[in-house]
Amino acid sequence: MGEACRFLDSDEGAAYEIINAGGRAPVLLVCEHASNRFPRKLNALGLSEDLQKSHIAWDPGALGVACALARRLDARLVAARFSRLVYDCNRPPDAPDAIAETGEFGPVPGNAGLSREERAERARCLYEPFQQAVAAELDRLREAGAEPVLVTVHSFTPVYRGRAREVQIGVLHDEDARLADELLRLLPGRCDFRIGRNDPYGPEDGVTHTLRRQALPGGMLNVMLEIRNDLIAEQDAQEAMAGLLAGALAAALPGVRLLNHPTEEA
Repeated sequence: MGEACRFLDSDEGAAYEIINAGGRAPVLLVCEHASNRFPRKLNALGLSEDLQKSHIAWDPGALGVACALARRLDARLVAARFSRLVYDCNRPPDAPDAIAETGEFGPVPGNAGLSREERAERARCLYEPFQQAVAAELDRLREAGAEPVLVTVHSFTPVYRGRAREVQIGVLHDEDARLADELLRLLPGRCDFRIGRNDPYGPEDGVTHTLRRQALPGGMLNVMLEIRNDLIAEQDAQEAMAGLLAGALAAALPGVRLLNHPTEEA
């Protein structure tokens, strides 16, 4: 057993949960901003109830889409169980926004003036177990003889800091664009949504950390999906979006794998 976390009570559970644990697909889904839960001892970081429910605390709708994707693809899902404001599991410990002191609507009081030790404890208790769980699931797939595919699922707001966002589905990638390229080719023919590459965020914003840590070192196929949250506010819409994305992923993967495994005659 590791050292106890001073800001977490023993009955509050782990930093992550595995959803659809019996999934057999080679795809691993990840949802780093799945929850707006706050540890009791942190008193919601001093935020109002409205802010606790807002997008600054989590990615509304993302978990619903990710769960529906897990069912449709028969894939496992690793989802964070605490708000990204406590620790953003898609940021390394040395990133200033791993524990954000301010958000779109002002300061986050419970994150102000944390000591180096307090920041390190947040990372130890939330970030490391989460990322270790992702790594373990990818190792499990490799040990079963699969070539793992990593897909992370997020949502974003229609308006940010007064600026409207026209893109509706973002297909994000870092240095490895193989799977993203194929999805960007397929999706426009399957829906009327406005699709964007590395929009509304990109690698320069630090959002591809999980891809960089878990997928890039081993050359694993990977992609990050960003969905505008007004499109997935209700369960029916989440299911429909998951149907679109699952179909596109299922169609994209064979072609990408073929490109990376040419025949001997080629």
